[in-house]
Amino acid sequence: MSMDEIWLESLLADALRPVDPPQRMSDRLHDTFSAITDAAASDLSDWADELTESELESLRDPRNWIRPVSALAAGGVATGALILVGIRRRSRFR
Repeated sequence: MSMDEIWLESLLADALRPVDPPQRMSDRLHDTFSAITDAAASDLSDWADELTESELESLRDPRNWIRPVSALAAGGVATGALILVGIRRRSRFR
């Protein structure tokens, strides 16, 4: 191998080395996902409390499902991300 090839291989090895994120990033992600989950649950709870009898009747129409479905989706994604962050955090300590 020539010196250029060795130098290039060394640069690629340095550039492609895996890097663990800092602990504070994991903490920020956990806090953010917790806030999203809490906000989605609160939004669903508030929305359900505000419904009148006629609005409950109108829920039979799928066009009116946007708000609860979006809150469920956001809460589900954030909860899944919280689980992944928790698993990652536990695996670091082992």
